Amino acid sequence: MTIDRKYALVASPTEEAQQAETLLRERHDFVDMKDAEGVIALGGDGFMLQTLHQMLAEHRIKPVFGMNLGTVGFLMNEWRPDGLAKRIAQAKTFTVTPLRMDAVTVDGDTVSSPAINEISLLRETRQTAKLEVKAGGNVVIDELVCDGVIVATPAGSTAYNLSARGPILPLGCNMLALTPISPFRPRRWRGAILPDTTRIAFRVLEPLKRPVSAVADQHEVRDVATVEVHLDTSLTLSLMFDPEHALDERIAREQFIV
Repeated sequence: MTIDRKYALVASPTEEAQQAETLLRERHDFVDMKDAEGVIALGGDGFMLQTLHQMLAEHRIKPVFGMNLGTVGFLMNEWRPDGLAKRIAQAKTFTVTPLRMDAVTVDGDTVSSPAINEISLLRETRQTAKLEVKAGGNVVIDELVCDGVIVATPAGSTAYNLSARGPILPLGCNMLALTPISPFRPRRWRGAILPDTTRIAFRVLEPLKRPVSAVADQHEVRDVATVEVHLDTSLTLSLMFDPEHALDERIAREQFIV
């Protein structure tokens, strides 16, 4: 059974993913990305994010069905070359809205970038970062002394955010996680859960003495002075999953893994 829709096939450069790509091309006909109705991505979570960011950059947003040939594969389906057409026909589609980072460097350069999982501010040197934190236009923390801070979407709440002891957010909850990384002051602050309509802003209090970088998924901006984060509702991404491995169920199950 062949795929009855126009799909493009992309694969990470790893040997395993390249071998899988060769196998699928022997079994199915694929089209170029510009002519595709959807995309099959072979690799790990990093490659999935890379594929989604490339579509955002090229303004060619299409549904993506990923198969895991990487390490974790949280955003991917199980790698199985057989029955692919049936799996795609029965797949459950989830929409994901990315964040938008608007960063201004100490030199006055402005850099904007989308983020599907999270936006992180990280100290660049041995010294802790000192940040002013605003939410909804109001200063909520005058001085956060920490290694960094994360703003995570529900889709990204089980990634870096969870490793930093942030909360797991159910898909579709319309919330964002604001999670500190190794906070020193306020020592007992463990973060916040905010409506995803909230605009979050950070100001680096000592940007020359205590330099900070901002990272939107895989895109890093060094030596930032201010960073604003908001949900970019003008963009919507679609991820396709086998019904038995749907993204919302995976996120929910992560709450019970010890």
